[in-house]
Amino acid sequence: MKRVSVDIGGTFTDCFVAWGDQQVQAKALTTHHNLAQGFNEALTEACRELGVEVGGLLSQVDSVRYATTLGTNALIERKGPRIGVLVTSGFKHTIPLSRARGYGEGLPEEEQMDIPNAKRPDPIVPIPMIREVRERIDYLGQVFWRLDEDDVRLRIRELVDAGAEALVVSFTNSVVNPVHELRVREIFLEEYPGHLLGAIPLLLGHQVAGRKGEYARSQSTIMDAYLHATMYHGLGTLELNLRGQGYDKPMLVNHNSGGMAQLNSTDALQTVHSGPVSGIAASEHLMLAAGLGNVVATDMGGTSFDIGIVDQGGVKHYDFNPVIDRWLVSIPMVHLQTLGAGGGSICSYDRLFRTVKVGPQSAGSDPGPACYDRGGMKPTVTDADLILGYLDPKNYANGHIPLNPRRARQAFEELCDDLDMELADVAKLVKQTVDANMANGIATELRTKGYEPRDFTVLAYGGNGPLHACGIAEVLGIDRILAPPFSAVFSAVGAGSTNQMHIHEVSTWTVLFDPAQKRFFDDYASFNAHVESLEQRGREDLTRQGFAAEDIRYRLELDMRYGNQRVQTAVVTDLNRVHSQRDVLRLIDQFHTRYGERYGAGSQSPETGIRINTIRVCSYVEQRRMAFGGIQDDGRAGQSVQPVGSRQCHFVGHDQPVDTPLYDESALAEGTRIEGPALVTTRATTYLVEPGWRYYAAAQGAVWFTRGGH
Repeated sequence: MKRVSVDIGGTFTDCFVAWGDQQVQAKALTTHHNLAQGFNEALTEACRELGVEVGGLLSQVDSVRYATTLGTNALIERKGPRIGVLVTSGFKHTIPLSRARGYGEGLPEEEQMDIPNAKRPDPIVPIPMIREVRERIDYLGQVFWRLDEDDVRLRIRELVDAGAEALVVSFTNSVVNPVHELRVREIFLEEYPGHLLGAIPLLLGHQVAGRKGEYARSQSTIMDAYLHATMYHGLGTLELNLRGQGYDKPMLVNHNSGGMAQLNSTDALQTVHSGPVSGIAASEHLMLAAGLGNVVATDMGGTSFDIGIVDQGGVKHYDFNPVIDRWLVSIPMVHLQTLGAGGGSICSYDRLFRTVKVGPQSAGSDPGPACYDRGGMKPTVTDADLILGYLDPKNYANGHIPLNPRRARQAFEELCDDLDMELADVAKLVKQTVDANMANGIATELRTKGYEPRDFTVLAYGGNGPLHACGIAEVLGIDRILAPPFSAVFSAVGAGSTNQMHIHEVSTWTVLFDPAQKRFFDDYASFNAHVESLEQRGREDLTRQGFAAEDIRYRLELDMRYGNQRVQTAVVTDLNRVHSQRDVLRLIDQFHTRYGERYGAGSQSPETGIRINTIRVCSYVEQRRMAFGGIQDDGRAGQSVQPVGSRQCHFVGHDQPVDTPLYDESALAEGTRIEGPALVTTRATTYLVEPGWRYYAAAQGAVWFTRGGH
């Protein structure tokens, strides 16, 4: 297998290259003004280690895959086109009202609770750019008010004259019957053929989001239109960069649904958060290959801390209505909880509680932490780690980023004055705070979904994951944590291990059991028609990209609930059609089992009724993946490794600095065991073994941190 996979994060661009039997990793600072520059730097470093030319490598690899934050950055910077929206008459204010929750969505909990200071974000589409059209489809899909085509032509003309650079059509109940939205597109092309307006896009709501919910579907379509130009030009530049260096195959882009597709088959909205989701995909692959059981994936990079859940039973955790930036959308997105707790998270004085606050603001990559010596003036977690002695100033990021300890100390001076504490004690407080924030985030995420942390293996990856793994485990009260292979670029590894996949879904009101009438579902034809339609859409997506129909696989997922509960449980079923009451009972039994596993035996309540809210079909083609194996601790010890030096380090719970042995890359040799405290500094990351913890190097560079009897 010869493959390049890239994760372009907020601080670093991570590159992972599989070249036959060799695998190498490389990092470079993300160049937000031109993503290709950071990619080229990371790829050149990887090629140097492999001993091949960049052009020679790109001409031979089977694929180049990107996971990127380009869309996220565009939203933050509000760099997008002027958008015009057509809605059903009477629904003009659905979008700006934002379900009366727009003031708080996307904000930290404490800011959501501060209602007196609540402020809605500046709208992507101002009210004057929203036009009503005379039409109406009822909830059954029947035409209640025929589309007034003259009205459509007038409204389109008004929006174009007002400077609209993209158009969105989002009519009520269009997911049930899209006939009016489709006709609007025909009218638009009649009025404004391509030779008049050029490449102005027109997006239809029912094609972007298949579930009911007028506001979320409209906002999804608006954001897709808003990001379209940025993603097209940004990713197009990356593709041209590849073409110029000898790569002649389609560029592949990872999606936040857990799959990937060619650039020409990717919607802009699908790429948001694709980097962290790629890490979850890698965690699932590692879990299955190494038999780890339930896994919680944690990615601590330079900007944020991302948490994802991988259930060994195959349960897929999606956000049904994720909030992206400040906007509620309706797309199938792998569930991800993000905290402002990265290496670049800024530390400040909390005057209310008279302690230190970490994040959510980040120094990012430009200017970055103060110790980067690139103009950053505020104290960050990375500065604290340097002060505590954990980082090697001359060998950070493989020596590409020399750290300036003096700048780090200067950045903390004001915080030391506010807290009236010594520098080392403030840095320890920062580490203790950020570790507790991350651990509490993990515990909350698991318990709110019916899980217990002790039943999970915690994966600690990202550039800073192995550095804070022991501190996180200490707060969680667990005795075992794993830094996976290639932990510093694990999300990039995941970008290279995902299947080519498309997800299509549709809202439904399918009552499997009606308690009032004591009746089971029997309209098998309508259910099967939905599934067949979704499979057909996936088949068209993948055959358009060159795959044979017989190579395409399908996975049916159902979002189910008891009665009118708000809690939905995603059930992955091996059935792809329903033909009898026995099949219906089988679906009910699978739901009953999954619900009990998540919320406890006896928590099920079939007497309230059972229904399906969403039918979802994942259409995919299996891709070759990196082989994982030998990750578990087999109890054997390998060759002994000697320290290459020592350094005075400060640890939480220890008043005085501790003389800490230092190890280099040789400590990653399989079977190596080290008693803490210790520091293992490699080209990609730093492994911190705190006092009372043990270090064990497994196969492929995986590392276990254990304590007690483990």
